[in-house]
Amino acid sequence: MHRSRRPISARTRILGAIIAVACVGLAIVGSVTFIAQRQRVIDGVDFRLKSQVDALRTVASESAAATPSPSPSATTATAAEALDVADYSSVADYLHDAVARLVPAQNEASVAVINGRPRYQPRTLSGFDISGNTVLIDRAVADAESSVDGNSKIGTVVTPQGSLRYIAIPVTMAGDPDKGVYIRAVDLGAELAPMTASMITYGIAALAVLAAIGAVGWFVAGRLLSPIRHLRDTADSITIADLGTRIPTQGNDDISDMTRTVNSMLDRLEGSVDVQRQLLDDVRHELKTPITVVRGHLELMDATDPADVDSTRALGIAELDRMTRLVEDIDMLASVEGGEPLTLHEVDVAPLTRRLGELVEVIPGHTWHVEAVADARVQGDPDRLLQAWLQLADNAAKYTPAGTPVEVGSTASSSEVSLWVRDHGTGIPPAARHRIFRRFDRGGGRRSVGGSGLGLAIVDAIMKAHGGACDIVDSPGGGATFVLRVPVRAPEPQLPQPVRAGDVVLQREAAE
Repeated sequence: MHRSRRPISARTRILGAIIAVACVGLAIVGSVTFIAQRQRVIDGVDFRLKSQVDALRTVASESAAATPSPSPSATTATAAEALDVADYSSVADYLHDAVARLVPAQNEASVAVINGRPRYQPRTLSGFDISGNTVLIDRAVADAESSVDGNSKIGTVVTPQGSLRYIAIPVTMAGDPDKGVYIRAVDLGAELAPMTASMITYGIAALAVLAAIGAVGWFVAGRLLSPIRHLRDTADSITIADLGTRIPTQGNDDISDMTRTVNSMLDRLEGSVDVQRQLLDDVRHELKTPITVVRGHLELMDATDPADVDSTRALGIAELDRMTRLVEDIDMLASVEGGEPLTLHEVDVAPLTRRLGELVEVIPGHTWHVEAVADARVQGDPDRLLQAWLQLADNAAKYTPAGTPVEVGSTASSSEVSLWVRDHGTGIPPAARHRIFRRFDRGGGRRSVGGSGLGLAIVDAIMKAHGGACDIVDSPGGGATFVLRVPVRAPEPQLPQPVRAGDVVLQREAAE
């Protein structure tokens, strides 16, 4: 059975990234420092080696003054030039003086080579002996012989004695067939030893720093990721039956902002689930009655009696029509409450008011009057506003006695526009005004009135989507006035609020 590998935790990845960056930084700093210091040491060694050319010139002049010259008219020559035979009788004599006078310092060595064989070496070995280092001697002699202009050559060679930096100075004289080479060498390993020790110390210190960074990084990453672990644990504990758990919020950083965002999302999710649960309970309750009625009549119907069949058929069709209207209203309410975007335009309230007056005139049983027309504009969806306003007019026609007048109109202030419908019926008691906008709630419990019981719930949802509200006030002389308050500027739409389970029971009792 294939088992997926456990993913690397975010804490480990963060710590790995921190240590990786620290390693790269320390390595770059150490490498740059090592290269710069090494080059500085090599430059110092090269300066010491090149100074041997001037030293040989000094030796030549001193030797010329101390040694009787067969020819007083002769002149001396430098190590880079042919020496005058008047000063020295042979290359061997010159190199003998050079080796004897130029004593090597610590970590240095010298040897005089004639015709490829080591001849002279310093008697005072303050440095080290290279007379037997054939690798160095062969390399230096080859460099000297390859110098066409007689200049000195500097190079580096790896020998059994270590890595040596050397200078090969060719020495020749007119009339002497011998070819001499003065070799001066410096032990690079010994010269670089202090720097190598410093780099080892740096490496140990870098490892200690990395260990400290790892410990601190592990602790800090754990503290930073603690809210995310709480978020994970909270998400694991949330079920569809219990959406009330929330994450404690602390601090003001990005993690805290994310925690507050998740809590807000859980609030919206809980409200949505509660609304859906309430909707399902209400639909089940509302559909149960027509289904029971139709089933009962079908069971009692006498199939041999045409009149009974026609009566049962008419009742069944009427109940099906009612269920169809109920489903259409539920779909309308779900689309409004579900966050369906509104088509916002600048709405001229005056034409909207006159349009409503034309539509309500065809509602029978009442005398309709347009009492006020506001000269104002608002940001909104004209179709949805007209739908909500017309729903209020339809409710007024259903719940007020036939023949009573109903007035509609609109007024405006600096901050909002009021679209209202005034009837002169029995009115709505203040204690019942807070619940008539619930689903399937009918004022006074009047089931004899047609409709699904969702009309005012749809109105309330439309107004919340516009950032407004629907208020109820008493009409002069009796009755109720429904007022749609629409803000002049379109604000953020309000989210549906969670519905408590007790509210569902109250709705059912009120509807029954």
